[in-house]
Amino acid sequence: MTLPFPFPRFYAHRGASAHAPENTLAAFELAARQNAPAIELDVKLTADRRVIVLHDQTLNRTTNGSGPIRGLPLAAFRELDAGSWFSNEFRGEKIPTLDEVFETVGKKLHINVELTNYASPWDGLADEVAALVKKFNLQNRVLFSSFFPTNLQITRKYLPGTPRGQLVLPGASGWWQRLAGNFMDLQAEHPYHADVTEESVRRSHSRGRRVQVWTVNDPQEMQRLATLGVDAIFTDNPLLALQQFHPTGVLE
Repeated sequence: MTLPFPFPRFYAHRGASAHAPENTLAAFELAARQNAPAIELDVKLTADRRVIVLHDQTLNRTTNGSGPIRGLPLAAFRELDAGSWFSNEFRGEKIPTLDEVFETVGKKLHINVELTNYASPWDGLADEVAALVKKFNLQNRVLFSSFFPTNLQITRKYLPGTPRGQLVLPGASGWWQRLAGNFMDLQAEHPYHADVTEESVRRSHSRGRRVQVWTVNDPQEMQRLATLGVDAIFTDNPLLALQQFHPTGVLE
């Protein structure tokens, strides 16, 4: 299956997260202003079944709250400050819902939605996200990814034409994802950058799969991966990636 959109050379990982608080509207809008072709974000389900954009299983690192996120309704997340940990410039930034992200940048950027219900794999997150993609008519602007193959199988059931990429843990830890990927209908593989070799790229391409590599912030590593023929990288620094992959500042 060919991806139904022009394939980006890089994704702004959690938005322009080198320059703004990750997984916030500020980071996603900044990525757009920095001319990123695509963003990556992480989603989870609240206790009242709203899809929010948040990476961690606790509130401690990226908000002024603390403790586990499990069992909290949307209203509890809305009370938190998700920006001041990064800098005072972003004080008051909120944890966004996926609806808000789709409304704000869904028509501007391609979006890799990582399904991160790793602590609650049967909570129905993939079903809810697929419904939102359909609601906003973004089937041709979204790519699903997850470390859990079951999430990708669920999205395939609801949105068979929307691409899917299998995330793979580093080194030996990723053996089970590589194995599962052999039996799945995938359009991309998302390996850890240090695991990528010329042979691994060739093997993925021979199966008709894109190679999208996480997470790369070093220009020399970007150059190495480009030489190996990877299709895209995830980076916290869109400006650096733009310089490496589109030195004229114009996206092909």
